[in-house]
Amino acid sequence: MLRKIVKIDEAKCDGCGECVPSCAEGAIAIVDGKARLVGDVLCDGLGACLGECPQGAITVVEREAAAFDEGAVKAHLARATPVRPRLNVLSAFPEPEPGGGCPGSRQAITRRAPHVDVGPSASGESRLGQWPVQLHLVQPHAPFFKGADLLVAADCVPFAYARFHDEFLDGRAVVVGCPKLDDVGPYAEKLAAIIAVGGVKSVTVVRMEVPCCGGISRLAREAIAAAGRDLPFRDVIVGTDGQLRGER
Repeated sequence: MLRKIVKIDEAKCDGCGECVPSCAEGAIAIVDGKARLVGDVLCDGLGACLGECPQGAITVVEREAAAFDEGAVKAHLARATPVRPRLNVLSAFPEPEPGGGCPGSRQAITRRAPHVDVGPSASGESRLGQWPVQLHLVQPHAPFFKGADLLVAADCVPFAYARFHDEFLDGRAVVVGCPKLDDVGPYAEKLAAIIAVGGVKSVTVVRMEVPCCGGISRLAREAIAAAGRDLPFRDVIVGTDGQLRGER
């Protein structure tokens, strides 16, 4: 049948993912770093996602397409999004009992080496002041988040940028994650809880220039909003050649 349906210009799409949550039917997904219409029957053609694309890559066109199917939408959403209760960020992550637990995820504050300014090259000294660092493993009540400047880093950044420890990690609490490979569903809730419970003073995101990495910045912004905080926010981009690309 001839009907209105969403069209995505992949040449314009940078894979930021802003359009995904705006589609209540789940018709859009990030696939191989680009937004894609995953099924004609899932798109109602109303275009709620149009205003969410900063690149103007989404339009509504009229073409031959299968009819919109609400039953297919319900089945698709049931498969794609397991039901998770909405959690209060202040109570979703209770204070852990002292002692016990996996040594790999046990909270600790490591001794930080004193900072020495060695000029333009990296000092070679670790600036890590806590453990763990993986976002799934940290607890919002951890003491190293109290009144901290928070660094949210994409997994690949410390490998790509030689001065990561000196320029970004030094003096900050850190969490790391990958918006492409990880289960990012709990990320926004966890970040919101860290910001709300720990009294975080600022948030800096450091991510790669690849399109899928923009998701970690979006999650951080959502977490700040969910925590009801108005915080200084930086979004720093590192190129795959190891050079800084600037901020957004």
